[in-house]
Amino acid sequence: MHGVTEYLAEGTRVGIRHYTYEDGAEFIARARESKALHQPWLFPPVNAATYASYARRLIEDPTKAGFLVCERDGGGIAGFINLNNIVEGAFQCGALGYGAFAHAAGRGLMGEGLDLVVRYAFGRLGLHRLEINVQPDNAASIALARRCGFRLEGFSPEFLFIDGAWRDHERWAVTADMIRT
Repeated sequence: MHGVTEYLAEGTRVGIRHYTYEDGAEFIARARESKALHQPWLFPPVNAATYASYARRLIEDPTKAGFLVCERDGGGIAGFINLNNIVEGAFQCGALGYGAFAHAAGRGLMGEGLDLVVRYAFGRLGLHRLEINVQPDNAASIALARRCGFRLEGFSPEFLFIDGAWRDHERWAVTADMIRT
């Protein structure tokens, strides 16, 4: 796996760090192993070309920040959390998307990782609000949002184009004042 890793934030079992181009092989292998878990909700990159493009956007675009959730014991990638559409100024908001890899699903690692990302976004990034948009039938993703203190704010019909169709989504959000530091 990985040698000594410097994390942006650490919990009991996981640490979060930014993506690197060198993570491609492990990320791709984990995404391929997790296809049944992810679909029809999300479609992470499963080859070198799509990973390179995906990672480039998360590394270079200032309106995005990508985080890998890594197990502190060994450093392996357990999942990913991406902060998209970061808007500064009066809004101070971003939209989160996430996925666990199959070997880590159901172990509480993503909950710990999401808590770390939320605190990082409200602290280091200075954001005030974070949003998660989830398809209503994605029970695991909704449960994670709820466990991490997000509140249901509404329903958006035909909100995002996923897997060839416009999909309905529930809107979940949390603000900095809702999180105890």
